[in-house]
Amino acid sequence: MKAVCWNGKHDVRVETVPDPQILNPRDAIVRITTTAICGSDLHLYNGYIPSMLPGDVLGHEFMGEVVEVGSEVRELSTGDRVVAAFSIACGGCFHCQRQQFSLCDNSNPSAATTEKIYGHSPCGIYGYSHMMGGYDGGQAEYVRIPFADVGTIKVPEGLRDEQVLFLSDIFPTGYMAAENANIEPGDVVAVWGCGPVGQFAIRSALMLGAERVIAIDREPYRLDMAERAGNVESMNFEKVNVVEELIERTGGRGPDGCIDCVGTEALGHGAGAIFDWAKQIARLQSDRPNVLRQAMQACRKGGSISIPGVYGGIIDGVNFGSAFNKGLTFKMGQTHVQKYMQPLMERVQRGDIDPSFVISHQASLEEAPKMYETFKWKQDECMKVVMKPAA
Repeated sequence: MKAVCWNGKHDVRVETVPDPQILNPRDAIVRITTTAICGSDLHLYNGYIPSMLPGDVLGHEFMGEVVEVGSEVRELSTGDRVVAAFSIACGGCFHCQRQQFSLCDNSNPSAATTEKIYGHSPCGIYGYSHMMGGYDGGQAEYVRIPFADVGTIKVPEGLRDEQVLFLSDIFPTGYMAAENANIEPGDVVAVWGCGPVGQFAIRSALMLGAERVIAIDREPYRLDMAERAGNVESMNFEKVNVVEELIERTGGRGPDGCIDCVGTEALGHGAGAIFDWAKQIARLQSDRPNVLRQAMQACRKGGSISIPGVYGGIIDGVNFGSAFNKGLTFKMGQTHVQKYMQPLMERVQRGDIDPSFVISHQASLEEAPKMYETFKWKQDECMKVVMKPAA
């Protein structure tokens, strides 16, 4: 089959790889009908995530048709149309029983390695390094789905792929990010990063009762999309001092909730941002915490900071004393996608939201190398790329 494979920094290729096989009786094989490039994939593309090997199949946002099921799969049949959660989870361990699916104890075969870095291992993730299990991803014609009954949701009749594809990751990620910000009716919420996750975090914050959302980015087309959600103000971080501007716009108090949808490759200006970039390039630190610093400074006393943006390791220069003395609450982590798939599917069915609004580019699988480059450099006002393996 054809698949998008990682071969080094800024080097992805469409290659012929072996078709996936049933390896466990709880597996299913899915023929991919639609897949996407995620902002998290750019961390792989840019060479910041360790334990990638040449030939690794990329992609963790995908959906398709079930073509084969293992002997212990009970909920799926061949021909079912499904969306797969990027977080691979067994459904039965301590964490899965508490709907903490991204913390599953049984889905990462590389757990022993990851525990040495983080103390404990998160779940396995499709196409996201051997530290996260070495699973083949879904930017391919076919994919193996472990724990298939737990990791998929069937698509109701009448919904297009583009309406439900993002239940695999970015819609639940944005929603959980807003939920983690502890939003109460009337709150002011600041969102850093107006890419796809940021767009869903903005709309989810409004769904959860935020009175105002302040969207922070530097790309006019992304800020324009954010403003179209309603009750959203934009802020270009290249034109203002973000912390001072946020405090001024909130009457000196600061936002009630701050959501960092950027993570490891945060941009910025000033000495701190330049120093972060230099240290990351020199491999002296793994992440650039510019947004995290701003959120901690700007957030009101007693407020909440939500972090859906991916961080990979050790960071410097974070004023933790600020967080302590302001009594801030932090909530973060990989998304417990399975927890949110059904309720968000129902929102799509009711017409509360059509997630396809973020799609700016559609392409074939063969165009993946070009699309990665377009997405990375935000060429042609690129917001979200979806690919059709059969195209």
